[in-house]
Amino acid sequence: MTNHPIPADLTPGICSVTLRSLGIDEVVRISSEAGLAGIEWGTDVHANDVDSAAHAKDATEAAGMTVLSLGSYYRCGAFGDFEPILDLANAAGAPRVRVWAGELGSAGASQEHWDSVVKDTRRIADLAAEQGVAIAFEYHGNTLTDSPATTLELLDRVNHPNVGTYWQPAVGLSDEQALASLHEVLPHVVGVHCFSWGPAAERFPLRNRSLLWQSVADVLRGNEKALDIMLEFVADDLPGNVLSDAAFLHTITLGED
Repeated sequence: MTNHPIPADLTPGICSVTLRSLGIDEVVRISSEAGLAGIEWGTDVHANDVDSAAHAKDATEAAGMTVLSLGSYYRCGAFGDFEPILDLANAAGAPRVRVWAGELGSAGASQEHWDSVVKDTRRIADLAAEQGVAIAFEYHGNTLTDSPATTLELLDRVNHPNVGTYWQPAVGLSDEQALASLHEVLPHVVGVHCFSWGPAAERFPLRNRSLLWQSVADVLRGNEKALDIMLEFVADDLPGNVLSDAAFLHTITLGED
């Protein structure tokens, strides 16, 4: 008898930055209407102090959803005070904090910059671990996680069990290139930011890259590790486009499309 791996659960969610111009309750209402299971709350607008973070938690849970993570804008290497961010994460009930891998692209980063990012990441990972909160890098241009190779190098140098990375398709990559980048960093991926952009960062409906996202979901399901896959940015920032993109997201997370 052959043992077949059980497909990993993929949780369809949304980043609150997708609806940056709306208040917490509206973000929750639209996300709930879209049938999404959770929200990553950003510290830019929505969860920017302890009271608003607590409001985000209460509203999310009252709607039957889960707080997936706290989307912070902390730049590793800055050696800033990380305790206030952990306070926000705890108030929001977030199990994970998104951080940024420095403030320079890998091509222009000095060894000193690398060393600072590594040392600071270890520091905040220890602080977060003491409070049961995980750390995840934003996978993004103009940071040290701007390619699979540099992301792997950074994670290897940090070498901390409390640190993983998000993944998203880098702007301008073909579907094949984007999938290849996912495969490279997959063992360290703890969440995915999901959107459909053109080569000049034009925003399109998620279905415009249906082949890519169906393939991404297949890869993630076969990875045997539960993951959040979160909408981040929709065409024209319109709530109606959240609903349509969420409908497509449901089909791929369930393997129905």
